[in-house]
Amino acid sequence: MELKYLNTVKTILDTGSFQNAARQLNYTQSTITFQIQQLEQEWQVKLFERIGRKMVLTRAGQDILPLIENILESAEQIRNYGKSTADITGTLRVALPESLLIHKLQPVLKEFKERAPRVKLSLQPLNCYIIRDNVLHGGADLGIHYDVGGFAASIQYETLSDYETVLIASPLLSQADHDFIQANQHKSVSMIINDPGSIFQRKFDQYLKENNIRMDGIIEVGSIEATKRSVSSNLGVAYLPRFTVEEELNNGTVIELQTRLDAHTIQAVCSYHKNKWVGAPMKLFLGLLRNHLASGSETMDGEMAVALE
Repeated sequence: MELKYLNTVKTILDTGSFQNAARQLNYTQSTITFQIQQLEQEWQVKLFERIGRKMVLTRAGQDILPLIENILESAEQIRNYGKSTADITGTLRVALPESLLIHKLQPVLKEFKERAPRVKLSLQPLNCYIIRDNVLHGGADLGIHYDVGGFAASIQYETLSDYETVLIASPLLSQADHDFIQANQHKSVSMIINDPGSIFQRKFDQYLKENNIRMDGIIEVGSIEATKRSVSSNLGVAYLPRFTVEEELNNGTVIELQTRLDAHTIQAVCSYHKNKWVGAPMKLFLGLLRNHLASGSETMDGEMAVALE
């Protein structure tokens, strides 16, 4: 059994196919197939099966996966033993929403790469519910996301900071459409959405439903930048974390509309699997995350504090 074969197994899971794994590892697809066949013959188990277009683990593969991860993590620990931060190696997979990646995590990423330039940092911009599930099932080493609840007992998570949310519109929006306080009305304006499944969009959709406020339509644009541009062009209104539109609010490109929402905040958390070995790259990243984002670092529980020492 070769260590690189085990890394191939993990890469197939991360990328979803033999072909993608070959591309990422700079192998031919036949090499990937050969390595998996060698493992299957040696262990006398079938590791993968095809479901649709994706290669997924068999039941036996799922049982063996934690052992594979333990071996790879132990190998990384040995490689990094006694090394300075600048010399540590490995890969850190961080899943996070677009809003935090662009507007809050840049200082963390910059300092991480300055201090650990040899670590491969794999960033996965995803919906927060998907991030939560990816952390649970091993698709990400670390999740930085808004608190969507539903954490399994095997997940370690900690609050980072609270962020305000805001309903924005163009200054050109008709005065008649400014009112989002009165219930039982139809707005002749569209809702502009970057992610229909985001925690803040779900929150606002629930508000509209509870107050029987009906929108004229929905425009899905796929990114926060496109959302802001669409709002400033008076294509509709949008509900976003305030920090994503602070500049536009300050320069008057967009304006804030009032609502009767009880709570205008969402909470950012970081999470990882309790069985996950907190190696040098992840320990460094967690420490930087705490320094830059955590609003109450003294409230971190013992297990997280140990990870950050």
